[in-house]
Formats: sequence, structure tokens, C-alpha cells
Amino acid sequence: MGSAMCTLRWVGLLAVAAMLAPGGIGHAQAPAERPGDPPAGPPASAPAPGARPPAKVQYSDHAMGTNVTVWMWTPDERSAAQAAEAVFTEMKRLDKEMTTWVADSEVSQVNTNAGIKPVKVSDETFAVIERAVDISRRSRGVFDITVGAFKGVWKFDEDVDFSLPDPAEVKKRLALVNWKDIALATNAGQHTVFLKRKGMSITLGGIAKGYAVDKCVDLLRKRGFTDFMIQAGGDMYIAGSKSGDPWMVAIRDPRGPPNTFFATAPIENHSFSTSGDYERGFVKDGVRWHHILDPRTGQPARASRSVTIRAKDAFTADAWSKVMFILGPAASRDLIKREKLSDFEVVWVDDKNQIVTTEGIRTVMKVLKEPTPGP
Repeated sequence: MGSAMCTLRWVGLLAVAAMLAPGGIGHAQAPAERPGDPPAGPPASAPAPGARPPAKVQYSDHAMGTNVTVWMWTPDERSAAQAAEAVFTEMKRLDKEMTTWVADSEVSQVNTNAGIKPVKVSDETFAVIERAVDISRRSRGVFDITVGAFKGVWKFDEDVDFSLPDPAEVKKRLALVNWKDIALATNAGQHTVFLKRKGMSITLGGIAKGYAVDKCVDLLRKRGFTDFMIQAGGDMYIAGSKSGDPWMVAIRDPRGPPNTFFATAPIENHSFSTSGDYERGFVKDGVRWHHILDPRTGQPARASRSVTIRAKDAFTADAWSKVMFILGPAASRDLIKREKLSDFEVVWVDDKNQIVTTEGIRTVMKVLKEPTPGP
């Protein structure tokens, strides 16, 4: 398992949330098989004589600053264990490449050389940064990986001391936040990234886990698995079913105790990504201060308590969930229409603690209860 210093722990855009109902380990659990529930129905087709029937197997590890869990519906537990280990290895490889918590990572080198020179990066790191810049453009700066400039100003990680930053320091760092000052270039097949001003810093915490989840989905499919779930913090992909029965996921209650949920939905061959204000932060004088910063102000975003995205892939869901969180329901709907985001559904718990959804998810989502009130 990776050490804390080798994990992705970025200030600014990263948000994690439990998205499955009780019955498993850590943030991720399987709702259809709670203790006391009847067992899942029989397989859609009977197994061959003497063959083991498919069943759910689960594996967990730690990577990219969060718990990573893999569930598979399979009769081959040995192959499943080998595949899960390959997933964890891949997550840790990408972690080392894209973290800002070790000095020799590619992203750290880009930050170290801000205002000095372009830095050569791998195809993967370039692809993630290029996608981030595209979403910054399409969101008109609501998504901005240069919020890495706020690292150490807001204290929501191991450094948390329940203090608020000096407004003058926030203003100073805010001047270094501008996605338009990220220069990307490709020459002779080599990719470079250059931050145009000294003091700038990028963080891939709002998008890299989604990319990593998608890479691991491809890895499992190449190994022949079709029915599985992968979750890394608030980012998840759900593939196939359990012998015809859908995987069920749930959305955490932002103000409820851990492992409490306000809604469930069946998901197949889609990603689910949640951004919430409850995982990293604190309440002071009745106000919640949290890690999802609005890059336009340098302050915690206030329009939502949580946002969950259902999209065709985790890369898409991860990045856009921060945009939808920061904008809130009304402005987000305008953006979805303007940018023609398709196969894209959203569930908000807004700043008034109301559940708001897009039309497509509303038809399949089951509301279990109203979200718990509180600051």
C-alpha cells in the first residue's frame, strides 16, 4: 500500500463521497446484500454441471489518497483476485505520476518550473491536463486546476487547525489562478506543459481519479470481466450486472452520519461521481468551510451540499461534478444545455438542502428520505 506521502491529496477541487448502501467495507458497500436481506436471485442461466455459480467478491486497498474497492460478479475468484491486484497496481502507478506530494512527480516538476521552462510529461499526464483545460474553457473557468496555488492557505487535510486564512493571502494566491496561463505543446511526439507565471501551481485532484478509474475499467475488460464495480473515493464505475440483476448504488446524505443515504438507483455501464462539502472541512460559528473552492473567488463554493453525476465514463463525471457543485442547479442546467452534455444526469442537494435532479435520473432514482438538515 502507498504511503501518505505518495498519495494524491490536492487542495481545491477534490471531493469524496460514499455511494453504496451498507454491507461492505469503507466508503463502498453493496446495498442489495445488506445483512438480513434475502440473497440475490439465481443466475439468469444455470451454470454447467460441477461449475461454481457466479458470486460477488470484493477487494480493497488504498491509493490516490483514498480507499479503492473492486467488486466482481464472477465464478472465478482466483482470477478476480489477480485482476484486483492489477487494478491497485495501476492506481498507484498513476498516483506517483500525477501527485503533488512528491517532488519528482511529473506534476510537481511542472509546478517547480512555473515561469521558468516547459516540462516534458507522459502521454497520460498530458491527456489529463489537456482534458482539464478543455473543461475549464467549456465551464468558463469554473473548473480550474491552477487552484493548486491555494495549497497551504486553506487547511483541510492533515494540517487542519480550524483557522481561516488571511483574506489578503487568499487575494494574493487568487491572482495566480488562471487556466489560460497553462501552455500545452506537442513537438516531435513529445508533450510539454508550461505554467506561464512563477508561483502558479496545478493540482489534478479534480480529475485524475476519474481518469484512473476508466483505465482500470479497461484493464478489467481486457481480462474478460464484464460484471464489476470500481470505486476510488467518490468516483465509481459500474459495469454489467449480477446475472441480470442490476447493481444498486446510493447517494450519501451530506449532513447525516457516515454510511447514511438519501437515495438509490440501479446503474449499469456508467460512472457515478459525487462531490460533497462534508468530507474535508469543518464548521465554525455555524458556517461550514470545506475544500471545494470556487476558483473565481478562492472561497469554498456555497451553491450545493453535494452533487452526484451519472455519465458514460468516470473521467467525464469526475471533472464535471465539481463544476455542477460550484454552480448549483440553475446555472448548471444552463451549462448542460449550452455545452450539449449528453448521457449526463445530475442529482444535487442544494444550499437549501433540497434534492434537485435532471429529468433522466429522476425516473429511476428512489428517494429514501429527505437529506438531514444542518450547517
